Amino acid sequence: MTYEQIKLFLPSASSRVNDEIRCRVEAPLFAGIVERLMKEGGLPLSSLYATDDRATDKSFGIHVILSLDEERLWMTLSTSVSGNDPTYPSLTRSVMAAHWYERYAQDMFGIVPEGHPDPRRLVHHENIPVGTHPLRKDFRWDTKLDHAQVPYPLHHVEGEGIYEIPVGPIHAGIIEPGHFRFNVAGERIITLEGKLFFTHKGVEKLLEGKTPLEALPFIERLSGDMAASHALAFCQAIEKISETVVPPRAKAIRTALCELERITMHLHDLANITGMGTGYTLMAANGFRIKERLVRLSQTLLGNRFWRGAIVPGGVSRDWTSGECALIKTTATEAVKEMQDLVKMALQSDGLRERLETTGILTREAAVAYGAVGLPARASGVARDVRLSHPYAAYAQLPWEIVTAEEGDVYARYRCRVEELEISLRVLLAAVDLHAGEPVVTRVSLKDGWGVAAVESWRGEILTAVHLKNGKIERCFPRDPSFCNWPLFGEIGPGNIVPDFPLCNKSLNLSYSGTDM
Repeated sequence: MTYEQIKLFLPSASSRVNDEIRCRVEAPLFAGIVERLMKEGGLPLSSLYATDDRATDKSFGIHVILSLDEERLWMTLSTSVSGNDPTYPSLTRSVMAAHWYERYAQDMFGIVPEGHPDPRRLVHHENIPVGTHPLRKDFRWDTKLDHAQVPYPLHHVEGEGIYEIPVGPIHAGIIEPGHFRFNVAGERIITLEGKLFFTHKGVEKLLEGKTPLEALPFIERLSGDMAASHALAFCQAIEKISETVVPPRAKAIRTALCELERITMHLHDLANITGMGTGYTLMAANGFRIKERLVRLSQTLLGNRFWRGAIVPGGVSRDWTSGECALIKTTATEAVKEMQDLVKMALQSDGLRERLETTGILTREAAVAYGAVGLPARASGVARDVRLSHPYAAYAQLPWEIVTAEEGDVYARYRCRVEELEISLRVLLAAVDLHAGEPVVTRVSLKDGWGVAAVESWRGEILTAVHLKNGKIERCFPRDPSFCNWPLFGEIGPGNIVPDFPLCNKSLNLSYSGTDM
């Protein structure tokens, strides 16, 4: 569905700010309009978030962000619900991709999606008292809560020979906490359900009232392995609101930083999936050594190991010297070449290929229905990448293409990483010297307003919505790609054997911290 067709169907959609279409809809019509735009118009759901607007109009706001990929536009549909009785017809009844978003808003704001097929808590665990809604403006960030015991029913399957396996939240590896509940017949998984938010940090609440510069360190630490990507999405939203034009050299360095981050983590995943996921330890021993070269490069350039601290509102903190540019190109090229040789050797193992192929299949239909993003979606035939559909930084000037596969299994996700590694290196080498010697930052004059910006991180699409008032953050929702992809385990787990769950998990490599904001 094109923008012109949308205006005929929805005349209120005529309001456009830069690359954003903005439209207000009455609450009773909200779900039906979103459903039609998604199902008939083919527009994917990129985000859904709430705002507490009771101070201005005694209501809560609900905002749905859809993507018009072919026209490179975002569409935000907003509605208001009563501040005294915040309810609305659930979108999830017809739009599966909305299910976690609506449960999140229910926990954090107390906005009830009537008719939601799974109205259980999402963020709140059993110890959080009923009626606790931390993102309401009248809830203080330092509130001391009583310890409650609210039941949280997990799904059960009954039958002869069926049993449950609880895994986590504390795991055998050095990873973040999450609980997984398997219903199993023999070794075969029947159902798989996850329970997260053990590391909920209250970042959205802490961002309220902060200036963009004060907020940036929080944004960079949402998920430690995506610091550059999250920083870029946040800064681009600020720059969109303030109508700031970022210098071309800064755009080139931002592109290079995000591709360095992508290369770093693809090296990690290629080692981790085959090395730790299957026991092919040669890949782990050598792959993590190769990744360490990129991590130390970050330490040399930025003073930390996480590609953090370079991207700022208006550009980047500093330019690179010619010597640093040469070091970047040499280090990345050598690391990618060494990993390519290692992968080529590993995939000659029939036993390894057998573990990867047909394991953890995500069908294209399921990927679309759940609103999957990033590499897991592309490995299932969904050719979406915001670097193409909503170009940012210097991507429109550089040579690259989308990598996809059709099989949707662990092996497809592995192959996509291998191919993306080579493409990322190509983009990096072209970006490092682009517009060298030109300015790298410009002044940002903050304005009241709101805007959205997206970045295709190595994990998938980040979409950050920011509302500014008097130079400070009124609301910020930095949606991590893992928030969209965690529900996929309910699809890729069943039918596999229990020992393949770690392999499925590593092939997605989702962030607990980025989801648990």
